[in-house]
Amino acid sequence: MKTWLFTSESVTEGHPDKMADQISDAILDSLLLQDRDSRVAVETLLATGVAVVAGEVSTKAYVDIPRVVRDTILDIGYNRAKYGFDGETCAVLTSIDEQSPDIALGVDKSVEAKANNLDRYDLIGAGDQGMMFGYATDETPEMMPLPIVLAHRLALRLTEVRKEGIVSGFRPDGKTQVTVKYRDEVPVGVSAIVVSTQHDPDLSREEIEDLVVKNVISPVIDDALLLEGVEVFVNPTGRFVKGGPAADTGLTGRKIIVDTYGGWIPHGGGAFSGKDPTKVDRSAHYMARYAAKNIVAAGLAKRVTLQLAYAIGVAKPVSFMIDTHGTETIDIETLEKAVLKVFDFRPGAIIDRLDLKRPIYKKTAAYGHFGRVDIDLPWERIDMVEELKKAVD
Repeated sequence: MKTWLFTSESVTEGHPDKMADQISDAILDSLLLQDRDSRVAVETLLATGVAVVAGEVSTKAYVDIPRVVRDTILDIGYNRAKYGFDGETCAVLTSIDEQSPDIALGVDKSVEAKANNLDRYDLIGAGDQGMMFGYATDETPEMMPLPIVLAHRLALRLTEVRKEGIVSGFRPDGKTQVTVKYRDEVPVGVSAIVVSTQHDPDLSREEIEDLVVKNVISPVIDDALLLEGVEVFVNPTGRFVKGGPAADTGLTGRKIIVDTYGGWIPHGGGAFSGKDPTKVDRSAHYMARYAAKNIVAAGLAKRVTLQLAYAIGVAKPVSFMIDTHGTETIDIETLEKAVLKVFDFRPGAIIDRLDLKRPIYKKTAAYGHFGRVDIDLPWERIDMVEELKKAVD
């Protein structure tokens, strides 16, 4: 009987890297709201007293970027100088240029379109090369690995108790971490929990630990999940007053493992936030998750990993891989054919299927892009189950 421990982490929306992600996606949403065809690749850098926004944008929209930046920071909760960062008084610097015409050349008219292929989905080429992964498992209702599910729940709860006034003295920055014991591929319980929260200087470590255990950990993790001897660490350094960009530089795209599956499967390396859906770094990851989730929901496998790879300017993926980790309920070749019949992985088809030219991205920029039950995301729907079942008959 094989046993092992696996750990995943999450961060709150006040973590500087997550602040950067939310700002980049807030800008993207604002542009898509006015112009659905906006091409956007925006990065945000946060440091003490300053937010720097840089990137490439081609759009018909006009957006007051500094105002979007400030509103996002204020909504997160950095609205007082004593927190180390204030959305009203911080400097906002912008450096935005147009999208490279060399990139636009391949996206606007793909290799297939240039070869006179008449399929409309061949008109849009991939916005970059790269590989993307999707995953689903039946071990949780969210069809996500249990460690990242619990880490996200703790991070979200940490923010809820602060914003809803359930606990006073907590500040926006925070991190969570959960270690789960597995036996023969099945989670059996939690062996360690780490929660760190920024706080007012007059709160003692003992007070913080009591508040976190009672108001954050206990409501999220059922006692039945806690293994005997479970270790719980709350603010293990003893003090976390200075946080956010004043304590650590924030940058878009530095929390890609938090954004996805908590390290459970490989990651292609591309970040999501600040990118419009022609960028397959974002849209193809979403489609791979959508396909994987429907495969598991259809009972065709208990766990499945998909990999896609693209060449810039080419609509069709250059490779497709499906790994069911030995849990498939039908012949793997039949499953592969069914998936490729039901799901179209060309960028134009992905955008249409998931209706991605909408301002839906800021809400994904904290607490994960996958397994969300608090918001309705098109790639989390299991509406292709019957189509898959028909395809394998």
